[in-house]
Amino acid sequence: MPTLIEQPDRLEQRLKEIPTEPGCYLMRDGDDRLLYVGKSKSLRSRVRSYFRSRHDLSPRIRLMVRQICDIEFIVTDSEAEALALESNLIKNQQPHFNVLLKDDKKYPYLCITWSEAYPRIFITRRRRFRSPLDRFYGPYVDVGLLRRTLFLVKRVFPLRQRPRPLHPDRTCLNYSIGRCPGVCQEKITSDDYHRTLRKVAMVFQGRSDELQTLLHAQMDRYAERLDFEAAAKIRDQLQGLDQLTADQKMSLPDSSVSRDVIAMAGDDRLAAVQLFQMRAGKLVGRLGYLADASNQPSGLTLQKVIEEHYSQVDSVEIPPELLVQHSLPQQTLIEEWLSEQRERKVQIHCPKQRQKADLIELVQRNADYELQRAKQGQEQQALATEDLAQLLELPVPPRRIEGYDISHIQGSDAVASQVVFIDGLPAKQHYRKYKIRSSSIRAGHSDDFMAMAEIMRRRFRRWARAKRDGVDVGALRQKGGSALQTDGLNDWPDVVMIDGGKGQLSAVMEALRELDLHEDLNICSLAKQREEIFLPGESQPLDTDQDQLGVALLRRLRDEAHRFAVSFHRQQRGERMKRSRLSDIPGVGPKRVKDLLAHFHSIDAIQLASVETLAKAPGVGLALARDIRRFFHPEEDTQQDGAVLESEPVSR
Repeated sequence: MPTLIEQPDRLEQRLKEIPTEPGCYLMRDGDDRLLYVGKSKSLRSRVRSYFRSRHDLSPRIRLMVRQICDIEFIVTDSEAEALALESNLIKNQQPHFNVLLKDDKKYPYLCITWSEAYPRIFITRRRRFRSPLDRFYGPYVDVGLLRRTLFLVKRVFPLRQRPRPLHPDRTCLNYSIGRCPGVCQEKITSDDYHRTLRKVAMVFQGRSDELQTLLHAQMDRYAERLDFEAAAKIRDQLQGLDQLTADQKMSLPDSSVSRDVIAMAGDDRLAAVQLFQMRAGKLVGRLGYLADASNQPSGLTLQKVIEEHYSQVDSVEIPPELLVQHSLPQQTLIEEWLSEQRERKVQIHCPKQRQKADLIELVQRNADYELQRAKQGQEQQALATEDLAQLLELPVPPRRIEGYDISHIQGSDAVASQVVFIDGLPAKQHYRKYKIRSSSIRAGHSDDFMAMAEIMRRRFRRWARAKRDGVDVGALRQKGGSALQTDGLNDWPDVVMIDGGKGQLSAVMEALRELDLHEDLNICSLAKQREEIFLPGESQPLDTDQDQLGVALLRRLRDEAHRFAVSFHRQQRGERMKRSRLSDIPGVGPKRVKDLLAHFHSIDAIQLASVETLAKAPGVGLALARDIRRFFHPEEDTQQDGAVLESEPVSR
């Protein structure tokens, strides 16, 4: 379907159909995928602003506008209702371009998968919603403290300790010592386990004092009923919670108040925002965000932080008071929205009095440090790319750099990796894996030169095809591989680095000559032994210093490509070994292998399973179950035969 900017008449007609009332607008692409959700008190004027002058829009929004094929809207009675509706739509549907903030990836989160019958609790650095019910708590600045807290929580409360059962038909040691309630064998109901996890969640919501009060009341009830064993378990949990809160580093005099304190430090491009969570006068958590601060006032940046943060938390995590460094453009509206979320009144203050103003100053100082650290990282990467440009004699510092490596064991399970650094930092969304297809590369026969040449042909064949069709590749290169291109040719690398020496580089250049792209790409190779950089057509390596920033950048790229290739190779090898071992069992074909692994999750579990347990698996009858058991335990068959022989009467 053509986009709206390609059909001015249709665009103008659609804009006239949009009312001037408050509400939410939803923008979709040609495949009916939701691109963006926004709100406004005047829908028509807000949507029209996207198409008036696209030069005033950020690159991210310009890319979105180029893909819009349809615009929907939902009218509401007030702007407050529009704000709540926008929050729900973003939370449930996760539109691609609704990224107001960049999550600070340095910090980990704690995830609880509430959508599962027996939720898991784990630490992750990737905040990706698998289900609207799953919750992320954090980010946490001190990952060591977070791990210790989770370790203590798992000692205080009986929780599932493993992502998968250790045994298919019985509990493990954790159940025997009271660390796990027997989730794998469903010794506890799903509702009871959810109740336990709700108590755990209160710890990470900063509600430890409230949890202790609830546990004290529960312990007293057990004691009144003379159920001293249950009361003792609650007592142990209370003692564990005391240990959890013993590491508290900061407290304030007004210990009865719970509040969030939000302040920022920024320049004309970047803003570092800090959110301190104060509960009952104690600092229980600190969250860090990096936001785009270009062409917008500080109050608007803080408001975006508040909108995104509180749209992702449970209502019980919203405190009755927010202290902000700058007044918000829509402060009354935000207060109404938060009060509706919390179902109690929430107030936002921009304090001027001494005690609260000192607290804002404290948070701002922390934001200053985070801003300096972020800027230093950016400056370091900029210096590294400039140094690399000088080494390779490039006219401008490279923005997109790609690294390639091959991994195999004597030709078996040969794979390749493509890793991408953008502005000197890993861009993992652009990583790619390749399985080597050449029939000449097999177990016992390896050829890294041939494998690398194959990957180059597969990576750049789209560009070669476009060049044969008359596309001006040079013109596309001048656009810097901009993501604003929507024709599929938006991934041109400024530098391609091959892991290897002159041999690998020569094989790659031969493949690129076949594609007629050898003069268009900037290629280099990095040899492992002496960290030498080779260029095409040069017999000697570049004269470099190993401590140079540009060389260090290539080493990081090479190490990341190696890590990514090795991990993929190990995965492929492990899957092949699993498949080949089970395939040796008579009567077990590829489909049954897949079903068995899906049911038991591992070869070890299949090996340990009894005949009765195996027979319960999908597609496995009693006869096949005996064959599988006999394959892994032939000695049992021998013992049974011996027992039969001994029991037979001796004929006279």
